[in-house]
Amino acid sequence: MLKLEKHKATQPPPPPSLFKLHSLSDTISTNCNMANEKILSYNDVILLQSDLTILKNPCFLNDRIIEFYFTHLSSLHSQQILFLPPSITFWITNCPDTDSLSDFLQPLNLPSKQLIFFPVNNNDDVAVAEGGTHWSLLVFFQTKNLFVHHDSFHGINNHHAKRLYKRVVSYATRDLDDTETRYMEYARTPQQVNGFDCGLYVLAIAKEICRWFDGDGNKNEDDLWFLFVKERVTSISVSGMRMEILELIRSLREKK
Repeated sequence: MLKLEKHKATQPPPPPSLFKLHSLSDTISTNCNMANEKILSYNDVILLQSDLTILKNPCFLNDRIIEFYFTHLSSLHSQQILFLPPSITFWITNCPDTDSLSDFLQPLNLPSKQLIFFPVNNNDDVAVAEGGTHWSLLVFFQTKNLFVHHDSFHGINNHHAKRLYKRVVSYATRDLDDTETRYMEYARTPQQVNGFDCGLYVLAIAKEICRWFDGDGNKNEDDLWFLFVKERVTSISVSGMRMEILELIRSLREKK
């Protein structure tokens, strides 16, 4: 699976902070035991012992963990929701041949979905592995013809999310004319309090948006999911997701 690199010098520097964002390679090399023993095969996702170590420690989430949890959410919620794995989103964003995107995206049938989740990373080079400093989440809501970017750290992934939006917008909308599609950076996205929980915020926000979408009478399509996310995604709830995912893995292993 494609991995991710650190910020390019040409990108805007991150805002001042009391903590440093860690790259995936730095975090794993210093904090995690990179055991490659397979512990779980779940649909198309294979989790390794090293993934458990990442979850048990203050580490930057990798592609596999995000794809695993997205696959889990997909099993719980409406088939009108599509969760794209990080590798697919990464390729859409950075594919050097934009003409080939059509053949790549058409089979996904994006216009048939009401809600689409795109995990965003700040990597720019498809040839570089084990990099990246930040995850964020781009969400498309078909009913409102709206893309919303949620970034848990001062919007430092805004450039990458906007590039992804420009690549995918004409393939996601039902109307061939995508000029009416809107894009917004949601400035009130809950903010992380450390340098390594950005991936957990992506998962926590996606989980609450799914709950909102499937909420029937509790769903307010005018206000969207913003209040839902604000009330439910906190530093405490996000921190607890490491244990939630570990328990989910344990439960699924016991069923094998």
